[in-house]
Amino acid sequence: SDGFHANGWSLIRKILKAVGSTVWISEVAQMENVTAVSGSGPAYVFYFLEAMEAAARNLGFDPRSARQLTVETFLGAARLAEQSSESLSTLRERVTSKGGTTEAALLSFNAHGIAAAIEHGIVAAEARGRELGDILGKD
Repeated sequence: SDGFHANGWSLIRKILKAVGSTVWISEVAQMENVTAVSGSGPAYVFYFLEAMEAAARNLGFDPRSARQLTVETFLGAARLAEQSSESLSTLRERVTSKGGTTEAALLSFNAHGIAAAIEHGIVAAEARGRELGDILGKD
């Protein structure tokens, strides 16, 4: 049975790798954490992209150009993050010039508590996941 167990997990990993990357969790209880970060994550990205697109439109770009600039910027940054072994903070620092436009935006984000708000939102998603798990587990 141990051989079957090991082979079974090996097969599961191969199947999952064929459709994308995976993160192994050791406890079922961590599933709410995965859901809060990754399962709900696309909505967080779209939310950020919506804000960027709205800002671009408010700066005078037509809707098509605003969307293109926003999405292409995100894709380029995501590709760089995927291909780099450097931390995300190092990558951010490398594209932030002291006294420049990027630094001005990041200082504003910090002053408005954007990072903390994102973290609080993800914690709220995790808590809601636990609540839903408790509700569904009662059946």
